[in-house]
Amino acid sequence: MRIRALGLTPLLFAFVAATPFAADQPVIVKIPRLTVETAQKIAQAALLECRKGAAQVGVTVIDRGGHPVVVLRDTLAPDLTLAISRDKAYTAMSFNAATSTLEDRFTKPFSIGKVPGLLFAAGGIPIAAAGNIVGAVGVSGAPSGEGDEKCANAGLQAVLFDLESAGL
Repeated sequence: MRIRALGLTPLLFAFVAATPFAADQPVIVKIPRLTVETAQKIAQAALLECRKGAAQVGVTVIDRGGHPVVVLRDTLAPDLTLAISRDKAYTAMSFNAATSTLEDRFTKPFSIGKVPGLLFAAGGIPIAAAGNIVGAVGVSGAPSGEGDEKCANAGLQAVLFDLESAGL
C-alpha cells in the first residue's frame, strides 16, 4: 500500500504542475468594498427623500456579500420595513438589477422567487463602482414600491459621482 502511494506522488505533482491555470492565477483577489461612510450617505439620502413624501421607511444598504452595512428605520416606520428593505437590497444585489424589473419574472409555483431572502418587489437598487457591483440599497415603507424605488434611487444619486469616479 505504501509503495503505491509513493508511486502516485510524482504523478500527482506532475498533474498539478502541468495544469495551465495554476501558474497564471493570482494568489489573491482584490475585491472592491463599499465604505461605511458611503453606505451612510446612501441610506440617509434615501430616508430624507421618502420624508419629502411624508413616508416613514426602513433603509438597508448591503455589501457585495449581502451583509448589512447600514440599516436605518425612521421614527414611525414599522419594524417590518427593516426585513423587507434588507430582502429587496439582497435581491437587487444577487441579480444585479433593480427589483422593479424582476417583479414579474418568477411567478410560477416553485420558481426561484420562493427562495427565502429574495423579494421581487420594487424598492431595491444595485450599487456599482467602476463597473463592479459593491452592494445594494433597499427601501420599504413608502405607499408603493415605486415610491420605495424613488427613494432608493435618491440614495444612489447622492454618491453616484463618487462611485463612478472611484479608481478601482
